[in-house]
Amino acid sequence: MAMEQTYNYRVVRQFAVVTIIWGIVGMLVGVWIAAQLAWPVLNFDIPWLTFSRLRALHTNAVIFAFGGSALFATSYYVVQRTCHVRLFSDGLAAFTFWGWQLVIVAAAITLPLGITTTKEYAELEWPIDVLITVVWVAYAIVFFGTIAKRKVSHIYVANWFFGGFILTIAVLHVFNSLAYPVTFFKSYSIYAGVQDAMMEWWYGHNAVGFFLTAGFLGIMYYFIPKQANRPVYSYRLSVVHFWSLIFAYIWAGPHHLHYTALPDWTQSLGMVFSLILLAPSWGGMINGIMTLSGAWQKLRTDPILKFLIVSVSFYGMSTFEGPMMSIKTVNALSHYTDWTIGHVHSGALGWVAMVSIGAMYYLIPRLFGRQLHSIRLAEIHFWVSTIGIVLYISAMWISGVMQGLMWRAVNADGTLTYSFVESVEAMHPFYIVRLLGGVFFLAGMVIMAYNLWITIAGAKPIEARIPAPAH
Repeated sequence: MAMEQTYNYRVVRQFAVVTIIWGIVGMLVGVWIAAQLAWPVLNFDIPWLTFSRLRALHTNAVIFAFGGSALFATSYYVVQRTCHVRLFSDGLAAFTFWGWQLVIVAAAITLPLGITTTKEYAELEWPIDVLITVVWVAYAIVFFGTIAKRKVSHIYVANWFFGGFILTIAVLHVFNSLAYPVTFFKSYSIYAGVQDAMMEWWYGHNAVGFFLTAGFLGIMYYFIPKQANRPVYSYRLSVVHFWSLIFAYIWAGPHHLHYTALPDWTQSLGMVFSLILLAPSWGGMINGIMTLSGAWQKLRTDPILKFLIVSVSFYGMSTFEGPMMSIKTVNALSHYTDWTIGHVHSGALGWVAMVSIGAMYYLIPRLFGRQLHSIRLAEIHFWVSTIGIVLYISAMWISGVMQGLMWRAVNADGTLTYSFVESVEAMHPFYIVRLLGGVFFLAGMVIMAYNLWITIAGAKPIEARIPAPAH
């Protein structure tokens, strides 16, 4: 029975360490393709180094390799700590780790080779999709099995967010990826035309809504109260946040298809639900930041709290910007421009990466029984990253609005004022600034890797004891 008395930290450690490795890999590819947009000669006329192939590798690496590993690590840690039990199955948990790494390696091989379904965020071909499904089912069994055998009657709100994310991603992945296999490396979607586009953005926006939002809100609701040593500001608000977010997000996908062949009423429905989403999103942001009530002074000296709180601020900003961009008249300007890229990265870097970084700084020293090597380096990492994000998104906002205005400018006789090439030329300096922002953010990740490497070098992994049930 001694085995039952400790938490399973092994799988948490594995996922936490690869989170940092995949973060650096994914962001390095991002910096590379950002440089290609400024100087196209950098693809060296090698097909598998072209922007079109590496861009899919970049998005998959940062979302599923970096973000996914962070979610596995934190959800496995949080569900054990809040339920006071060991993970449901050590074997299945180990399978999810090695299976997920296999998915990532398969993506890293097939995408540069041009083996792709061409569906945004779902580019991987059918054999890899099957593997993802098997790993995900194992993940759900481990997570919900752990909750089922919990020793605490209450289910903490972070677990509601993790659970909602796990279930919804399973449904989204399976239905969007349904395809007819033609060969081992080629399949065709079972949907056609506008139905395929509708399914794709139902999946694509909810990959943002559940993978990149609900899952990471689970991180916010556990790690901010823990690091601040304060209770969640409003538990009632957190539950309202959960249910309203879960209900409204699923309908927002059509806002990606404004002014397309999608029926007008469907576009409008997507826009209305996107606007409704502002309320729960900001409720959650307020809840996260106000958890610091009575502990604001900690922000001065604690870089981990800085990462966590600034990430929630970016969450608030991105979830204001998203609904605004879904309004049809705004979308007429922003659609297909760099503004969208700026919006995505204010969420991806500002919210997802920053909250993950804060969680990793919290977790990794504890998993190895060490103090963080250097608070100062973490502080430097925070400022380097923040400057990088501001450079990145500001450049893309300016570039995007400028693009939209140049594309719609007409002369008195009705002819276009600018050729497309002139708009590309005008974007060039902003692409260099965007690259610089990416370099800053990547440099921050390297600083973090060094800091944590020194922290855990020579450390013996620790096993934490499960508290005895209260009588």
